[in-house]
Amino acid sequence: MFYPGFFFDPTYILIIIGVAISMVASSKMNATFQKYQRVRSRSGLTGREAAARVLQANGIFDVTIEHVSGNLTDHYDPRTKTLRLSDATYNQPSVAAIGVAAHECGHAIQHQVGYAPLKLRGALVPIVNFGSTISWPLILIGLLFNSQSAHLFINLGIILFSTAVIFQLVTLPVEFNASNRAIKALSNTGLLYDDELAMTRKVLGAAAMTYVAGATATALQLLRILILTRGRRD
Repeated sequence: MFYPGFFFDPTYILIIIGVAISMVASSKMNATFQKYQRVRSRSGLTGREAAARVLQANGIFDVTIEHVSGNLTDHYDPRTKTLRLSDATYNQPSVAAIGVAAHECGHAIQHQVGYAPLKLRGALVPIVNFGSTISWPLILIGLLFNSQSAHLFINLGIILFSTAVIFQLVTLPVEFNASNRAIKALSNTGLLYDDELAMTRKVLGAAAMTYVAGATATALQLLRILILTRGRRD
């Protein structure tokens, strides 16, 4: 006989909460960006032009600025010293586009000065990639097989999954610092007026909340794993 709710996993609510938080943050980010994407900067500079000026003002001349397809796929690649700006940023003269471009310049500045959290995040990337691939299989092996070494597989899986949480937490100061550097650079270079800077702060603030949401969602996943494996980790 089937009993309603017999297979219900109450810990799944933690995943739902994480997804909901991420969706709200993403929606807020998109809405804020779209709002200020419609505000043309008085300078008339595009994201690419503003990025070039910010880099030059900070004595950075060995970073290449490229266009990358997609919407808000902007990023800085420290391996090749390449700043890639998306369709919504590269040729757009809005305060939102300039703010995002300057934020990516913030990462280039971090790279130039040897900002420690950025170095740590880079060092964690291969570990996190490996951990995210192997952690769940190890945990499942520990749960499915009733052996004396089962708890070892579970604990190792949890440790590897925890690297993703650490990575998310390290990402937070990296992103907040890059935004602070962006605002400072835009102010010092006079690329945006005070009222435009206020708009840019809102865009970058909304973007920062997506990273907070991501860290929260990952931490909730870890909490769920700890709850599910509690009886097998002793």
